[in-house]
Amino acid sequence: MLTRPNPVTVLTGQVVAAFSRRFIVETADGKLPCQVKGRHLRVVCGDKVEIRRDADAGVIEAVLPRASLLYRSDAFKSKAIAANVTQLAVVVAARPSFSMELVQRCVLAAEDQGIASLLILNKADLPETPAARERLNLLTRIGYPLVMLSALTDVAPLRPALHGHTTLLIGQSGMGKSTLINALFPGADVVTAEYSEALDSGRHTTTHTRLHRLDADSAVIDSPGLQEFALQHMDAGALAHGFVEFRPFLGQCRFRDCKHETEPGCRLQEAAAAGEIDPARIKLFQTLRRLQQNAAQRL
Repeated sequence: MLTRPNPVTVLTGQVVAAFSRRFIVETADGKLPCQVKGRHLRVVCGDKVEIRRDADAGVIEAVLPRASLLYRSDAFKSKAIAANVTQLAVVVAARPSFSMELVQRCVLAAEDQGIASLLILNKADLPETPAARERLNLLTRIGYPLVMLSALTDVAPLRPALHGHTTLLIGQSGMGKSTLINALFPGADVVTAEYSEALDSGRHTTTHTRLHRLDADSAVIDSPGLQEFALQHMDAGALAHGFVEFRPFLGQCRFRDCKHETEPGCRLQEAAAAGEIDPARIKLFQTLRRLQQNAAQRL
């Protein structure tokens, strides 16, 4: 007697876990472990995809149009982090000390994609917190919102800021990001273990990216801790536009090719002298611009 092969079904879904070339895709029928068709299809957590289901597994055959794609890049390669994100939340803490430049780089990448940014100051009960809060004034005084909390005791202050967004949670190692995820999503460790088994990723599970549903309208994407965030994919114009406080003055310099350094008639330098732009922000822009130029010369 002939037996029929298992039916192959084409479905749409969203990637809710990503590790290398292995993924978990959430569909209306449940979650499936999936691999990618071919070597040139780039898939990241948050992507909406078309998959071909065969029994208890699937193959991702296409990525649907993205609303946003957040990634970082150096002179040699780029790394996509997450797609269809509407908010980037940068987690910092007073201890261990965080890099203010790294925080600003993350915010610039979000601005480049039209993504809102949120600052989270965790471990707010530490005595060093007021000093950390003072450092963040560089961004809060130009409009970036800040939530202060202690993930070990109460995450309620954060929930309103997450509602209605797909938020990418990002930050350096040691800032308490995992504690924050476990407080927002009790049982997240159990889900992680299940994903690990399905993806056969073993002890490396902590390095993959996961999407957690907060409610029907909100989700949080947890990403691995980072120590650098290069921005080589942004040209000088995009970089300047990423500094939100620069925007009213862009295009008003005396010289069209103004580098915003020592040129006469530079509106950014004039704004800094008038107290409208923090000189530290112009210094960061100049540093990043030189890094771009040096990287381009090495290619």
